[in-house]
This record gives sequence, C-alpha cells and structure tokens, in this order.
Amino acid sequence: MPTMQAIEISRPGGPEALRLTQRERVVPGPGEVLIKVAAAGVNRPDVFQRQGHYPAPPGASDLPGLEVAGELVEGDFEGDNPFGLRRGDQVCALLAGGGYAEYAVAPLAQCLPVPRGFSAVEAAALPENYFTVWSNVFERGQLGRGEGGAGESLLVQGGSSGIGVTAIQLARAFGHRVFATAGSAEKCATCAALGAIAINYREQDFVEELKRHTGGRGVDVILDMVAGDYVPRELAVLAEGGRLVIIATLGGNQPVAFDAATVMRRRLNITGSTLRVRPVAFKAALARQLHERVWPLLENGTIRPLIHQVLPAAAAAEAHALMESSTHIGKIVLQW
Repeated sequence: MPTMQAIEISRPGGPEALRLTQRERVVPGPGEVLIKVAAAGVNRPDVFQRQGHYPAPPGASDLPGLEVAGELVEGDFEGDNPFGLRRGDQVCALLAGGGYAEYAVAPLAQCLPVPRGFSAVEAAALPENYFTVWSNVFERGQLGRGEGGAGESLLVQGGSSGIGVTAIQLARAFGHRVFATAGSAEKCATCAALGAIAINYREQDFVEELKRHTGGRGVDVILDMVAGDYVPRELAVLAEGGRLVIIATLGGNQPVAFDAATVMRRRLNITGSTLRVRPVAFKAALARQLHERVWPLLENGTIRPLIHQVLPAAAAAEAHALMESSTHIGKIVLQW
C-alpha cells in the first residue's frame, strides 16, 4: 500500500502530543476525492481535539486538520460537482478531519477551485473561516436581512482571529458597519485597518463603547466566540430584533443568567452552531454560495486572508503552541 506522512495525536495533551508519523495513504470513497496536500490551515478546534475535548465525528479521520489546499489526484468526479472539477485541478477543501497529512480525502462537493492568483498557502487559509462566517453571520445571523435593514451592524468578539478578520472583511464588503473586540493595541490596529471600529476589551467596556458609538441603539448581530459571562452583556447591546450567534465557548460553557423578559420584549434571538458535524449536503450548499458571492471578492482583491505565520508541517507542535498563546493575528498555516 502507498504511504504518506501525517501529523497524529499520540495522546491527549499539550502541543508535544503531536508527532510526525507514516501511515497508509487514505483512499477516497463514493463522492470523495483524494487531494495531494500542499498546505493546511490550523484552527482552534484542532487544539481542542489534541487536548481530548473535541473528538472527530464518526467516520472521520482521527488526524487533526479541517482545511487544506492542493491538487486533485484521483476520486469520484461524476457526482455532485458544481464547479466542474477534474483530476489535476488546484482546490481548497473543508474537511471533517485528516488535513495534517500529505494526502487528504474530502467530499467533492466540499471542494472549491483555488481563487485566481492565490497560492496554496493562501487558499488553505480560506475554507474553515469562510464556511463558518458565511453560515453563522449571513445565514443564521441574517446580517442585512433583519429589522435593521440592509445597512445593519455587526460586533465580532475576537476580531483579530482567523474567524474575526474574515467576518470583518466580509461584513464590510457587503456594506455593514462593524465593531470588533481585541486584546492589544496591535490587534485593535489590525481590526481598524480592515474597517472595524476596534475596542480593546482589556482597557474598555465593550457595552459602554457600543452604546456610545451607536447612540444607545446597539448592534444587529453579534458573532460570539467567548460565551460564558459575555452573554448577558451582549444581550444588553443588541438592537431591537438583534441576533446573538455563538460559535465557541472560549470563556467557558457554564450556565449564565440573563433577563428572559428583555429577550421577549426586544425580540432578541440567541442561536449558535458547529460546522464539523453538519452533513455534506449542508456544506455543499455553503460551498456554492461562497463560490457565487465571495470568490469574486477574493479574486478582485476586495478581501484577502490574513496569514500570521507559515510553518513546515513537521512543526505542527510549534503551530499549536502559537495558537494557544493567542499572540497571533489571522491564520497559522502548515506547509508540506
């Protein structure tokens, strides 16, 4: 059997639990393709999986890695293939796991052509962030389609993360006012350069700042990666008919109290989602929307991925340590 190099989780633990190993090369099944990986994005869920807190869904690879870019080398091209992809094409793909390897398997419907002019490293920084932001800000959060009308506003908690810089750019590209929280002057400067009104949460109260900037109205949508005790404060700064979308619990998932009467009276919506376990058909629909609405913005330079550092795949432990330090701005990418 052909083999491949891969980065596996030897045991639940710290970054040192990641190790370079040799495995049998993965084989695509019906509706799937094999990608020769050139680069893979590093994401917070990879860290949680390494720590033992976020196991791969049934049927997915036990290797970490939720997004890759590379060359299609074999597979089933006869099924759902909206972009007409063929062997030899350069693609980026959303995975349920297995991205930290020289070869990865993905449903063809979750593969997108690499945007014109993009390198493999840049393309590998796209799928997880763009699928997540489109699904949660524009679909669940309905930014631009709520009571606030076409010019609604968005608050991004954690604006300097990979998700954050993507959400800021996309919301601004579609004409929305954006606020973002970050924890340092450098991170706030990055958010501001992307078009957001930046709030340093270590020095400023985001509730007071948002009320000041909006004349007390509040914001229409909040993309929350913190949860915990942020939730009651976020409800306090939502506008009438506002939507709070929770996609991570970096602040803890302990129960929190909030005023239910306020939620009812002001018609607030609290929702959330995870992407990894959603079915292929759901992710395929997102891929088509991204190709139609977002890929042109990438190709004409309106928006771009912000890459903090590129490391060799064998340095995955270093990449995870950097991720956990929270000193990065934008994406961390591994390169084979």
